[in-house]
Amino acid sequence: MEAFWSTVVSGITNYGGKILLALVVFIVGKIVIGKIAKLLDKVKGVGKLEATVKTFLINAIKTVLYVVLVIAIVGILGIPMASVIAMLASAGLAIGMALQGSLANFAGGIMLLIFKPFKVGDFVEAAGTTGTVKELTLFYTVFTTLDNRRVMVPNGSLMNSNVTNYSAEGKRRVDLTFACAKSEEPAKIQDMILEVVNANEKVLKGEGAPAEPFARLSGGTNEAMQFTVRAWCLNADYWDVYFDLTQAITEKFGAQGVQAPAVRIISDQK
Repeated sequence: MEAFWSTVVSGITNYGGKILLALVVFIVGKIVIGKIAKLLDKVKGVGKLEATVKTFLINAIKTVLYVVLVIAIVGILGIPMASVIAMLASAGLAIGMALQGSLANFAGGIMLLIFKPFKVGDFVEAAGTTGTVKELTLFYTVFTTLDNRRVMVPNGSLMNSNVTNYSAEGKRRVDLTFACAKSEEPAKIQDMILEVVNANEKVLKGEGAPAEPFARLSGGTNEAMQFTVRAWCLNADYWDVYFDLTQAITEKFGAQGVQAPAVRIISDQK
């Protein structure tokens, strides 16, 4: 028993100080890394970077600093670096296979920075997710959905999927389809629709519009005629114009006694 306690005391004497020092270095290092990340965010050169690039760069620097911190702690504990390197080399294949998905996500993040299919603040549909891009990290892109859910999508999945960026252009076209009874006069219906569209202040007209407001007979059935309506607006005004025109045209049909089915029957816009 005396030999056991002698061994314990000897171990504490020999390694206790190193363990305590390593713990202090870890705590201090973590605090310092956090402060460096905050300082980088305020540096003039970094602050001018695009938000997507800035967040990715800061995350990458933090990762490198944590690796340096771990190496320093290993040195403090007196573990031979040669042994650590040999152990990592022997386990390299297994680690590589285990991290295959993570490496693909990291590579995907680099490709997203290079090709820039979107940036922070854009409203995007990709990889089965629709929402506003909030952050691009080393391995994931963070989205906030319309109902305020936070979704993290792997960067590798984003690079391998179709990306629809609704914020990329300054102007968007609102497409609506309405129908009315076949007994109505097509020209009369078209004039009604255009009157409502042109009265909307947020609809672009003249030189500011890629095309003038459009309303034409585009199809129908044995019971109904179908009219396609197109109007351009600023990207920020899309949903206002979308809902305003839907309501105003429907009300116009009702006020003018247009026979059913005088309702919007098709709209697949996001």
